[in-house]
Order: sequence, then structure tokens, then C-alpha cells
Amino acid sequence: MSDTLHLPAETRERAGKGASRALRREGRTPAVIYGGNEEPLAIHVEEKLLARQLGTGHFFNSIVEIEIGGKAVRTLPKDVAFHPVNSRPVHADFLRLSADAKVHVAVPVIFANEDKSPGLKRGGVLNIVRHELELVCAADKIPDDIVIDVTGFDVGASIHISHVKLPEGSASAITDRDFTIATIVAPSGLRSQEGDTTKSD
Repeated sequence: MSDTLHLPAETRERAGKGASRALRREGRTPAVIYGGNEEPLAIHVEEKLLARQLGTGHFFNSIVEIEIGGKAVRTLPKDVAFHPVNSRPVHADFLRLSADAKVHVAVPVIFANEDKSPGLKRGGVLNIVRHELELVCAADKIPDDIVIDVTGFDVGASIHISHVKLPEGSASAITDRDFTIATIVAPSGLRSQEGDTTKSD
């Protein structure tokens, strides 16, 4: 579980493009907190601090406590818009979380024990179909990543979601099929030889 991030903020008195441009000139990024059966709250945050948190690599899987006027609001980042030229964050959306909230997140996949896979040891290639898993989990138990053990998998094998032991409190958001996460395929040289025995190297 990623550490909770803290992001000081101030409320926005004025809305509209002109007000947003003025904030950006001052090094601030306009943002909105919504959800939780409350009215949306227009805020602005320090652009440099937001950019630094985006650079952690797990911003969208972290709880962000937004501090406004001495009060902390627990949120989950949902979207950040970037300037098309300089890639500066120009707007952010945060989802307000209740104490027992369930959230839908995309969690990176990591493969372990590749040296214990007969298929990979024989030169097979790990063909990753999904680099992230869509999970539904408790807001305070979002995993940093999902580790998949490829021990024993040979060429031609497929790794499905049913092979994966998800952390307690997490479940796949896709429930209607046993989808493929990765396959182990024969080396390209071997495949081309099998497909065309007359082809020379």
C-alpha cells in the first residue's frame, strides 16, 4: 500500500477560464473535489508539489489527503489534464472518499521467478497482455502492485486472472471471464522455422 500523500490546497473563489489562467500564472493548478454525496469543491494546489507527487509513479493508486483550512479531505486522484506543449498539470480531479469506500483502480503487474519458468529458460518470451489489473478494493488497502509467479509455466502456457492470488480486500473489476494476463510464446526464430521450413537464416 502506498503511503498517504498530503496536498495543501485553497478554495477557489472564482471559476472560469480567466480565473484559471490567472492561477496558473501564479504557479497554482486548479482542481475539483467531488463525490461523497457532497457538492463539488473548487480548489487550487501548488503546481510544483502536484508535479512532484505525480512523479512518484503511484499517484493514482494513492490516497491523497487534501488539506483545506485546517481540515483534511481523503481523496483518490481520478484525472489530471496536462498542457499539450510543456506537459505542466493544468487541472486535477479528486474523488472524495468515505471511511468505508471501495475504489476502482488500475494496479501494475510484476512478474516474478522468471528463472523458474521452463518455457522462459528454453528461450520462450513472456508476452504481457495486461500491464495493469483493474481492481476493486478498500480505499485504505490499495496495493502498490500485483506480483505474479511464473514458476512452472512452459511455452504455450497462458496466465489467467484465476492464477493470481489477489491481496485481501481486493477483487478483479472484471468478473464475467477468466481473462488472460500473459502468455509464454516460442522464440520468434523457432516460430518462423516451424512456419516456413524452407526459409533460410
